[in-house]
Amino acid sequence: MLGCHYGRLFQVTVAGGSYQEGLMAHLQGVPPGLLLDEADIYAELLQRKPGQGELSSPRREPDLPVIYSGVNAADTMTGFPNAGYTNGTPLTLLIPNLDRHFEHIEAYRVTNRTPRPGHASFATFEKYGSWDDSIGAGIFSGRYTATLVAAGAVARKVLARHGIDIFSYVKEAAGVRMPDLPYEQIRPKVQAFREFRRDTDPVYDLVYKQQRIRPGMRLLEKMAVLAEVEKLVPDIKRAPFTPRELAELTDRGLHPVLNCPDLAAAEAMYERILAIKDDGDSSGGVVEVVATGVPAGLGEPVFHKLDAEIGAMLGIAAVKAVELGAGLAVKDMTGIQCNDQMSMRDGKVVFSANNNGGITGGISTGQNIVARLAVKPTPTIAKPQHTIDKVSRTDSELAAVTRRDPTIVSRVWPVAEAMLAVILLDHFMMWRVQRDFMVLPPA
Repeated sequence: MLGCHYGRLFQVTVAGGSYQEGLMAHLQGVPPGLLLDEADIYAELLQRKPGQGELSSPRREPDLPVIYSGVNAADTMTGFPNAGYTNGTPLTLLIPNLDRHFEHIEAYRVTNRTPRPGHASFATFEKYGSWDDSIGAGIFSGRYTATLVAAGAVARKVLARHGIDIFSYVKEAAGVRMPDLPYEQIRPKVQAFREFRRDTDPVYDLVYKQQRIRPGMRLLEKMAVLAEVEKLVPDIKRAPFTPRELAELTDRGLHPVLNCPDLAAAEAMYERILAIKDDGDSSGGVVEVVATGVPAGLGEPVFHKLDAEIGAMLGIAAVKAVELGAGLAVKDMTGIQCNDQMSMRDGKVVFSANNNGGITGGISTGQNIVARLAVKPTPTIAKPQHTIDKVSRTDSELAAVTRRDPTIVSRVWPVAEAMLAVILLDHFMMWRVQRDFMVLPPA
């Protein structure tokens, strides 16, 4: 299958399907000397995984990553402590599917002749015919985004070494929009939300805090642990939040399940999402992602402009639009309103605004990179819908019976962070190479 590869110097290839044995991210261009720990990668994956409350599908995939290649299995020489560090060879990350059972597969099989409106299932049948992996939508399921998060976890570690940080959050959901806040207020709240999710995640506790999987274990030892976890999946649940925990969250301005940095807006979003869910329907929203510390000069002309590459985040399941900076609002501005005017302050270039999202001419300006993703409602809903029988080509009706997310926006933000990290690292590496080979003018 074509179309599952991205990058030039930092390359990512993904594979797998929703109900296949699992998923895989294959990375080339990972610098040597990066310490990788499966617990750290899982801490990113748990942010987007399902089965974490009323805002996501009840499917309880643990999303436990396995580092298969690309790191040293042991210290390579006496006196060189490099076990667990990347060695410059291709890095492969496996994410086995552990919550896939016959009753779930059968639920898809009995409805697969009648494609879900708004879903990929009609288009993929037209492309691949009866060979289409339509159990859970295969690689066209939102489940494949776990591979992007795993790849992004690695990319973010590299970018962090160079002072580049990325954070994302839910800006709008089910028609409720949060007020604008300074990024200096948003970033620590997003980080606190991430840490809260990690610290209260029962799988993180079971597998990593209790050291069932730890650095230095062999592949088959890890797989034995995963086989045990698979048996426990139906019973791995987080206990309901206690009044004390909820009070502590409120004091910190955090919502327990929705990564929105304005608590009042988050609570309104949550109530509206559930009301739409109770009516058998679904809702969408907007995710904003911000990268700070990006130097000026990233991006290539014409076909590989940085903003065009960020537009590739349309590849994230359910994303239907990507805005940079002021986005669609520029159509209502005049030039003097839209232009980010420049001046010098303490020897540095400063801008009056960031309507261009940190990119002009397809090249970064040194400002924050700001993008917003419009996320459509989940196409799988509990309402009758008009569809067809894709085999007999006759009219039909569909009432969804599979597991579903009432909204996807609450799970897209970590994917947005990850994919932006992959894009920026690829361009950052190209920028560094170009700078190293640039011919300087004579003194």
